[in-house]
Amino acid sequence: MSQNHDHLLDKYAELIIRAGLNIRKGQQLVMTAPLEAVELVRRVTHHAYRAGASLVTTLYSDEQTSLMRFRDGHPDVFETAPAWLFAGMAEVFKDGSAARLAIIGENPALLAQENPDHVARANRARSRAYKPVIEQITAFNTNWCVVSAATPSHARNVFSDLPEEQALAALWHAIFKCTRADLPDPVAAWAEHNAALHARVKMLNAKRYAALKYKGPGTDFTLGLVDNHVWAGGASMARNGILCNPNIPSEEVFTMPHRERVDGIVRSTKPLSYQGSLIDGISCRFEAGRITEGWSEKGNDVFRKMIETDEGAARLGEVALVPHSSPISASGIVFNETLYDENAASHIAVGQAYSQNMENTATMSAEEKLAAGMNTSLIHVDWMIGSGELDVDGIGRDGKAEALMRQGEWVA
Repeated sequence: MSQNHDHLLDKYAELIIRAGLNIRKGQQLVMTAPLEAVELVRRVTHHAYRAGASLVTTLYSDEQTSLMRFRDGHPDVFETAPAWLFAGMAEVFKDGSAARLAIIGENPALLAQENPDHVARANRARSRAYKPVIEQITAFNTNWCVVSAATPSHARNVFSDLPEEQALAALWHAIFKCTRADLPDPVAAWAEHNAALHARVKMLNAKRYAALKYKGPGTDFTLGLVDNHVWAGGASMARNGILCNPNIPSEEVFTMPHRERVDGIVRSTKPLSYQGSLIDGISCRFEAGRITEGWSEKGNDVFRKMIETDEGAARLGEVALVPHSSPISASGIVFNETLYDENAASHIAVGQAYSQNMENTATMSAEEKLAAGMNTSLIHVDWMIGSGELDVDGIGRDGKAEALMRQGEWVA
C-alpha cells in the first residue's frame, strides 16, 4: 500500500476514536476485529491511548479457524457458545466504563457451502449467549461504534473482476470515501453531517406519525410506530454521558415500529450478509406485526431459521429511512455488508428494538415495554427495502397521509 493509504488509514483510525467512540480519559476499550484488520487495530489502539484510554483489549477472529468448526467439528459442537466471554463483556459495558468497538470485514459468504442446519444452530447458540451484550448495547449504556476494514476475502467478494491487490485497494478507497476519512478534516465533516441528520430527526419527531406507508416494486405495507416513539440518527448520547456515532458510516434516521402493527408485503432490494451466509431476494408478508410468510431466493434455509430464532425474530425492532442518493448508494457498490448496504437504502430490522427509540424506557419494566409495542429478541438483523422506486408516506394520528419520500428521496 502507498504512503497516501497509510495517511488515510491513520485519519480513519483517529476519526473512529474521536467521532465514532469519543473515548474519555480513563475509559477502557473492548475491540473485536478480523486478523486481517490488524493494521487498523494498531492505529485505533494508538489513538485510543493518546485520547486517554486506560486499557485496550482486542479479540481477533479468523476465518480459517471458524471454518474448521463446521468442517472438522462433531455435530454436537454447534450448541456451544462462549457465554463466559460475553458475560464479561456485558459486565464492563453495564456501567459505561468500557467503550465497545466492532471492526468488521469478514467474507460475507464464508459459510455459504456449510451445512445450513449447523450454521443455524451455531448462530442461535451465539445469539443466546450474546444476549447480555445486546441488552447493554440496545439500552445504549455505553458509547459504541461499528466500522469496517477492507480484508482480502471481502474485497474479492465485492470486486470479483479485479486481481486481489487491486480489489483490496478499491475496497479501502470506497471505505475512506464513504466514511469521509478522505476529506481534509473528517471529524469536522462528521459534525456537519450529524447536524443535518439531527435536523431531519427533529422534523420527524415533531410530526408524531402513527405509521409509515410504503409502496414500491413487490412492496405494499403499512408499518405502525409505537405511540411514544423517538426518531434518532447520527451522533447519540449514551447513558454514560458520552456522545458517539454508533455506525460509521451512517446515513439513516430510525425509530421503533410497534411489534403488532405491521401489515402487508415487502421485498428486499439488496443482499443481506448474515453470519457468513448471503441471503438475497427476501419477500415477506406481515400480519398483525408478524411474518406469516417469508422466503428468499438465495439462502432461504438460513433466512427461515433466522426468523425462527425466537418469537420476536419474526417481528420488527427497527425502521430506518435513507435517501437513495446517499454517498453509499451513489458509489454504485453493493458491499454485501449490512453496515454499508443499510446506509445505501431504507431498511427494516427483525428482532430486538433499541430502547432509545421510545420515551421513558429507563423506568419501564420488560412487561411494560412489551405492552407498549417494543419488540424483544435474541437477534437484530437489518435488511434493505429502499430503492429509487420506493415511495413512503407518513400517516398522521388522524389517518391523513403526507408524502415523506418519492422515488427514494426526501420530499422536503
